[in-house]
Amino acid sequence: MSEAFEAGASFFLYKPIDREALLRLVRATQGAMENERRRTRRVPLQCRVQLRIGDQQIDGQTMDVSMEGVLVRVSRPIPVGSSVNVSLQLSKGTNPVVAAGCVVRVIGGNRLGIHLGKLGLTESQRLQEFLLPLVPAA
Repeated sequence: MSEAFEAGASFFLYKPIDREALLRLVRATQGAMENERRRTRRVPLQCRVQLRIGDQQIDGQTMDVSMEGVLVRVSRPIPVGSSVNVSLQLSKGTNPVVAAGCVVRVIGGNRLGIHLGKLGLTESQRLQEFLLPLVPAA
């Protein structure tokens, strides 16, 4: 068993297979898979965003947002691989969600795909609470 877990196994069943145990495992796995799908699903959302790279600040607008990243329209491109600090103003009257990320793609010169690699627990919870009601059920 320890070798299986080290190799990446997440669960196991003993033979003979108990039908109820198998069904519980399938339901639990489906729930985890749906949660992951919801977490990474892009939500079309336009909100103000500020990007900071070094001592430069670039204002933009999101096109879509997920728990893992944002697609942003900006006035000038930032090179792929650049580390950026991201400040998302999800709604008026609330503090922005702040995260560190990395530019992973540039599209058409003015759109940036940014992976949110460092999102604190509080910021992650705030973003999740905002986004999950907007994610359609699969």
